[in-house]
Amino acid sequence: MNKESLPLKQLSIEKIYNGEKATYEVPIYQRNFAWEYDEISALVHDIYDAFLGSNIDLEKKYYIGTLVSFNKGNNIFEVIDGQQRLTTINLLLHVLGLRIQNKLTYRARQKADNTLKSIWSSGEFNKNLFSKELDEMDSGIINGLKYANAAINNIVPKDYLAGFKRYFLNNVYLIHYEVPKDVNLNHYFEIMNSRGEQLEKHEVIKARLLAKLDSNKEVEAVFTILWEICSDMNSYVQQKYYELNNEDITIFGSNFIDFRISSFDELPEMKSNPDPLTIEKLICEKGDEKQPEKKERIDSFQEIIDFPNFLLIVLKITLITENNTFNPENFNLDDKELINEFDKIEKLMDKEFVKKFAFNLLKAKYFLDNYIVHHSKEDDMPRNNPWKLQNWQNDSYVGLKNLDGESDIQNKLVQLLSMFEVSFSPRQRKNYLFYCLLHLFNAKIRDIKEYYNFVSSLADKYFHDIYIKIESLNEDKKPKPGIFDNMILVNNKLDITLKNNNFDFTSIYGDGTSDWADIPLFVFNYMDYKIWEKYYNELHGKNSKQEDKINKDFFEELGCNYFKLDNFRFFYFSRTRRSLEHFYPQVLASDEKGTIEEGSLTVEQINCFGNYAMIGNEINSAGSGNLPIHKLSKYMDTLKEEFNLVSVASLKFMIMMKICKDNKTREIGQEWNYEEDIKQHQQKMLNILKDACSSS
Repeated sequence: MNKESLPLKQLSIEKIYNGEKATYEVPIYQRNFAWEYDEISALVHDIYDAFLGSNIDLEKKYYIGTLVSFNKGNNIFEVIDGQQRLTTINLLLHVLGLRIQNKLTYRARQKADNTLKSIWSSGEFNKNLFSKELDEMDSGIINGLKYANAAINNIVPKDYLAGFKRYFLNNVYLIHYEVPKDVNLNHYFEIMNSRGEQLEKHEVIKARLLAKLDSNKEVEAVFTILWEICSDMNSYVQQKYYELNNEDITIFGSNFIDFRISSFDELPEMKSNPDPLTIEKLICEKGDEKQPEKKERIDSFQEIIDFPNFLLIVLKITLITENNTFNPENFNLDDKELINEFDKIEKLMDKEFVKKFAFNLLKAKYFLDNYIVHHSKEDDMPRNNPWKLQNWQNDSYVGLKNLDGESDIQNKLVQLLSMFEVSFSPRQRKNYLFYCLLHLFNAKIRDIKEYYNFVSSLADKYFHDIYIKIESLNEDKKPKPGIFDNMILVNNKLDITLKNNNFDFTSIYGDGTSDWADIPLFVFNYMDYKIWEKYYNELHGKNSKQEDKINKDFFEELGCNYFKLDNFRFFYFSRTRRSLEHFYPQVLASDEKGTIEEGSLTVEQINCFGNYAMIGNEINSAGSGNLPIHKLSKYMDTLKEEFNLVSVASLKFMIMMKICKDNKTREIGQEWNYEEDIKQHQQKMLNILKDACSSS
């Protein structure tokens, strides 16, 4: 087909939603809207980064994907592919306060259609939509609206918002492909499903690195096998290596629990010897028939990072250890910059550099698999921590073994590392993971106690020197770009000593009496870890009784009466904890002229740290507009005083609910008030954080 005849259009967001009159119709065969915070925040991050890098160049276009549609006539476009992105754009436009004239509709899905209509008919962005009964609304779209709002607030500083809006409308583009009218749609779907995918960025990098090896067949073969075993991100690298070289254990030691060699040249000859990979070969292979699915192994796990983003971490480690002039603050841990970051070092990429990078890839994968937590294939369930910190051994009687048995250090490391992971769950920009792996690279001996001390100190460093240090934050109280490397890397060496001795939490985030700022999720996760750590250090394994002084002192410091210690014992950082809950609801806040009803709280009081807690996705929005005393039946077994550790997902929230339950003899609506409860709870929590700071 002639290039000029291709039915392709480059359409800006402005032209899609405010250009020539059009209706975009999502047909019944498309799945429901399902993007969550990770996907939406990644899209916003990409656009914001492009906005910053554009120097506000009004001519520079940023492409975010394709929209495939079929024109049914009268400019009604049936959306064949791209509906998740199209709906996300629609929600972002509403959050940004930008009006649209073209419609997005869900044919034959009345609830979804009505939800979109309710969103746009409400005028300006309205958080009250979150508290409508879910049986009246499409939960996927309402959650998407919530995630879109959170992503904009978390990523785009207020001072940049006006410019970001203009860039979003005018510089962000989709490629719109209209399926020709004479094409059989069923046949078209078959073509789409059977066609190979585009060449992936990491495959391009692989071919470029291989080209630097001077056509040395033996070296190319070793490199190719290393790449193969390291790219499987949900299996242990020892396991993959053993499958290829089952009688050779010189790399990992006799129990597969140590890393024994120090360079690429020490690697033994690999058993497999595939043909060297080229760009041409990759492109040809993409057209082959679909390969059969791999049989799932019982010792596999859910990956916490994908291969392209892992390659960037390995490249950053290689550069920081090999290049004296490397500036880590200018390095972007985001897979969309994968090729660009390799382009920057083209002059460094000789044969020896490629061998060092390949060896570091193997070494980093070993550390990732054996020293960083992974999530099991199981769903999050109460009383069953799915986070594992284990190593793989070639022993049918052992298989997987905890890194440090059943020790206190093992238990604390699992909680610390999973706390970091749920705080920074997107697969891009995993700074904490980079620092942990760099520490393991630098360690002369891999002492478990030393590793635990590092991870614990890293968490303290994040909180005290970044999240409660005003110089580290922008005006929206979000970490400044590059601040993590700036605070943690000194002369390209890890430095986790605390520099900030000023515990000034409320002056940054508000205390209920002054202006407030959105509090980052890491702060709440760190808070829950410090509560759990306090329990573990003071009560775990003590077999104490409720009336014992040790229990009374513990709960006195928490600010509530005793409740079952199993709630602490079985606590873990569920991946469902992605949302913040106002215990006293926003919808009951007083207005500027006075109170809606006597006893209601001000906006500042409702948005202070003492009234906030993390909560699981599945019960978020369920009754969120109710008074705290009425929420207890949804979140708590009030007779047994037990909590669903997946749904509630927060020790701080358990404490808040226990305080409310203990106040049930008060007048209705006063079981959780500012002066007696929120303010006091906030101070108790800050005391725990302050004590942790002084003991660090």
